[in-house]
Amino acid sequence: MKRTACFAAMGCWLALAAAAPALAGLEGDYLEARTSDVYTGPCFANAEVNLDGQEAILAWHVRKGAWDGVDLAGRTVVLVVRAAYTLGDPFARERTSRAVVLVDEGANDQAREALASFVRARVPELAAQLAQVMPAQVTFEVRGPGRALLRAGDLVEVQTRPLHHGDHLCGNEEVYYPPLAPHVDAQPAVTLAHRYEGEALGARWSSPGKRSAFVGVFAE
Repeated sequence: MKRTACFAAMGCWLALAAAAPALAGLEGDYLEARTSDVYTGPCFANAEVNLDGQEAILAWHVRKGAWDGVDLAGRTVVLVVRAAYTLGDPFARERTSRAVVLVDEGANDQAREALASFVRARVPELAAQLAQVMPAQVTFEVRGPGRALLRAGDLVEVQTRPLHHGDHLCGNEEVYYPPLAPHVDAQPAVTLAHRYEGEALGARWSSPGKRSAFVGVFAE
């Protein structure tokens, strides 16, 4: 009976393991840009709630690792979000959003599916309603602390620079909104460019010159 129970338990464990996303040391670079300041004082943040910050662009560039058993090293995926609330607001009642996923056009079909699956698992609330999943020619470069460049076809552009002394406007700034994605080690940065030119979300935007970005790394 004990051996039967052991084999049954082992079978259940294997079934659960097979159903779970396969993750093997996934790590790489992370970039996020929003249409509201993330590094700011409470007075500025409170003035923006429900007026700004409903849009965001998130990008992951995998340096090594696999998802669902698919090697994603060298691949990039971008999530573009438009919400009905200021993203990161813990008191928001209406938390609906729509999103677009742009997957590295250099990836094969299996890798594209794995990239989209990874995004859904990492930020399920933001990726719950996907208006579009499409391949794009993606460039993602981290050029130093706080310095990053992201382009995805003609749809997305984000460029950032590090914060400096002149970015402290009230002297009471802090990381008011943490990154939207988990398992991220990132520092706030200023957007030199932040735009989305697609049609799928019902709006386009350009929001440069804000303390609204994060540049860093992710690891699981």
